[in-house]
Amino acid sequence: MNRIRVLPLYPDMSLTGTPFLCTLAVLSVLALGLPLVLWTRVRGPRAVRAVTRVLMLLFAQLTAVALVFTLVNNANQLYDDWGDLLGTADHVEHAADLGADGTGGVSLERLPRVRQAFKPAGGPGMRAAGGVRVTKLEGRVSGVRGEVYVWLPPQYDDPAWRDHRFPVVELLPGYPGSAKAWFGTLDAHEQLLPLMRSGRIAPFILVAPRTNLLPGADTGCANLPGKVNADSWLSVDVPRMVMDNFRAQSAPRGWAVAGYSAGGHCATRLAVAHPDRYRAAVSLSGYNDPAAERTSLTGRDPALRAAHNPLTLLREAVTPPKISLYLSGQQDDGYEDALALGRAAKAPTSVQVVKLPKSAGGHTMALWKPQVVPAFRWLTEELAGHRTATDRTATDRTASHRTDVTPPGPSNAGATRAAPASGSASPAAAARTR
Repeated sequence: MNRIRVLPLYPDMSLTGTPFLCTLAVLSVLALGLPLVLWTRVRGPRAVRAVTRVLMLLFAQLTAVALVFTLVNNANQLYDDWGDLLGTADHVEHAADLGADGTGGVSLERLPRVRQAFKPAGGPGMRAAGGVRVTKLEGRVSGVRGEVYVWLPPQYDDPAWRDHRFPVVELLPGYPGSAKAWFGTLDAHEQLLPLMRSGRIAPFILVAPRTNLLPGADTGCANLPGKVNADSWLSVDVPRMVMDNFRAQSAPRGWAVAGYSAGGHCATRLAVAHPDRYRAAVSLSGYNDPAAERTSLTGRDPALRAAHNPLTLLREAVTPPKISLYLSGQQDDGYEDALALGRAAKAPTSVQVVKLPKSAGGHTMALWKPQVVPAFRWLTEELAGHRTATDRTATDRTASHRTDVTPPGPSNAGATRAAPASGSASPAAAARTR
């Protein structure tokens, strides 16, 4: 007996899908036209006519609001799907107590290699610059399941580089935020591709894991037994998957984490807490106190706030971590927190602080997008040990006085670096601020 397969009218009615956006646009036009055409044609008692006209106005307003929200969401990549928006998604299978190191006693070296299936990622910007791929990862240690997006540099498939292992940068969005935002809104891969090809920036593997794991709450990228093991997801499971499937450098050499807003807080905390997993971190308009994000699970309890505050961790570290931090922000939006980290840091920790002018914009993607290239120029030297094409034409310099590789971005003109006493904690970092 033949089976008839019925295809849906719209194959993709996802929150960020084009069919949904087009449907809203059509409904908005119809909703606007209905009152114009039917206002005087409504029949029935006065009460019925009044209710009908009110409903037409409400329909027009609701469709307009929905269309604007969808456009804003697509532009800023705030919510990935309906589950994220409605608070019905849950990406935590279990959340056992994994101990201080976040491994639960599992010997990571003995875990068998797992090959992941990747497919081209959909959505705005995801097909550009060679394309972003995505996989569904089941975290073997964390108990988290979610998408991980990966972009490979142009040299990755070049035969001349077939024996090369590449440095990796994990990219974290703010909250709420989609893992696709670094590609779909900040256009990180599109900005970096020509610079990697020309040798001005080292070829990095870019990895963007899901960070929105619980409905209606920011995990603070922390391990909270019984709730979520976000730290282990980001610092154990995701790196292990990348090293199992790609020619990536081993940790901590060649590994960094970068984020903006809540993701910047996470990036700094992960690097400070795990210098054995990350060598560098970039924070764009990040903060130290988890309570700065009102939905943060780590900001609701005094003990958790202190335990997940990177400033507290840095001050109380028995041995200063061997990491480098790049922290940018505006006055009253990340800059003061960055200076505090710089003052607390002791060698071999190094901190570079960049002050962004108020004229650069507010706490938005427009502020962070121009910072992508400067941050990766800094990562090129700090993480990859890679001298840019411009540096190679100049006279060799000593390791303690390298070329400053963090000029302000084009729309952040006026950005300045903090004085060494407040923004740097090592001679090498101090030299870079001059």
